[in-house]
Amino acid sequence: MQTASESNRPWQVFFLVAIGVFMSTLDSSIVNVALPAILKNFSTSLAMTEWVVMIYLLTITCFLLTFGRLGDILGRKRIYATGLLVFTLASMLCAMAPTVHMLIAARLLQGLGSAMIMACTPALLVDAFPDSQRGRVLGLNGAVVACGLTAGPAIGGFLLSLGSWRLIFYVNIPIGLMAAVLVLMILRESGHKSRISSFDWQGTLLAALSLGLLLMALTHGYDWGFSSFSFITVLVSSLLCMALFILTEKNKKDPLLHISLFQNRLFALPALCGLLLFCSLFFMVFLMPFYLMLFAGYSSALTGKMLMIPFAFLLVFSPLAGILSDRMGSRLLCTAGLFIMACGLTLLSGLNASHGVWDIAWRLALVGIGTSIFVSPNSAAVMGGVPPAHRGSGGAVLASARNLGMVLGVALAGAIFHFVFDSRSGGASLSALSEENMTIFLDAFRMAMGAGAAIAFFSMIPSWMRGREK
Repeated sequence: MQTASESNRPWQVFFLVAIGVFMSTLDSSIVNVALPAILKNFSTSLAMTEWVVMIYLLTITCFLLTFGRLGDILGRKRIYATGLLVFTLASMLCAMAPTVHMLIAARLLQGLGSAMIMACTPALLVDAFPDSQRGRVLGLNGAVVACGLTAGPAIGGFLLSLGSWRLIFYVNIPIGLMAAVLVLMILRESGHKSRISSFDWQGTLLAALSLGLLLMALTHGYDWGFSSFSFITVLVSSLLCMALFILTEKNKKDPLLHISLFQNRLFALPALCGLLLFCSLFFMVFLMPFYLMLFAGYSSALTGKMLMIPFAFLLVFSPLAGILSDRMGSRLLCTAGLFIMACGLTLLSGLNASHGVWDIAWRLALVGIGTSIFVSPNSAAVMGGVPPAHRGSGGAVLASARNLGMVLGVALAGAIFHFVFDSRSGGASLSALSEENMTIFLDAFRMAMGAGAAIAFFSMIPSWMRGREK
């Protein structure tokens, strides 16, 4: 029997996987541009509109492990193709949604499809390419992710200029259907197909509850108050579900996630470093728009262009870093990338009114260069530390760590910034800053961005401790 790598033409696999990855990441950023139009169309509240974005990210994070394991059991092609079809159907439902509540429900379904796509992507690529090209192809996949995140606001703005916000969902339908048909025609199955009866439903429920409650606590922690009954209850419930998940998985014959994988530091430490990097990166992603528009007074158009800088460097350098990791391993590259990124965040934390566009741009570029040097080698290290039979679960852990890091970064950055600003300004509004509050704003920005830099510097320790790949 032929293996996936023997049966598939590797670059055909990459092309088909890239379509799904691009659509999934695009839809995590393209909707942000349409939120004002959605709010106006449905005459709803800002809080309700925010759920159009949040439900998508929450669903993906909660179900990555589930679909990664299902890919190992039922076959990764089957789960990936199903994900494309679910994502496409959900896009049609989003475009036709008559109410904001129906739109949120359709976005939940879209998140399920995206979770199927993202969970199987790393395993499909690693199965299709030889080990000597693992870093290269995962680097190119990182470039596709950067394309999706970078292109989202631009494509969203263009489609909005053509007409209704519904176009941003309609555009997925022909692409998704074409991709699903090509996947079914071209891809060979990979994964160890077993009976669905061996699937760990108990572990799935506990994992989803644990991650969902944790994300809810992180997302609403500042609004509720970190000492409030609601926050403590949700956080403790999440930790209890996590403890139960670990205990049950240790005693399962066919668990959702083999806890023993985390005994391998070549898997566990890179996964931790991925979480920490995306946590520190999203300090910048969250804070810089406020600095550029509210403090520096830049237009939304210029702010958008400035924020594209780090992702543009990720697009260019990520494949190159992947090629280098195939030759020299991940340890040195990842640690160096974290150091460069941490330096960039530190320099951003020192911004003030005297710094112009180019002063900010090269600091953002430094963050982008450091991130691009890290991401591809680290992804290759995580996937290299997983046995072939569990690559679906390994890819799901990789994606879960990334998503958790993003949410954690936004939550911590927001909490630190608001704590400093509100305590010193007496809860002044950010929409109309006085000269005195401008100084307080800058102090809050510097403290929060400095915390992000500290996390990046700290992550160099586990990065170096991972050791060398064999």
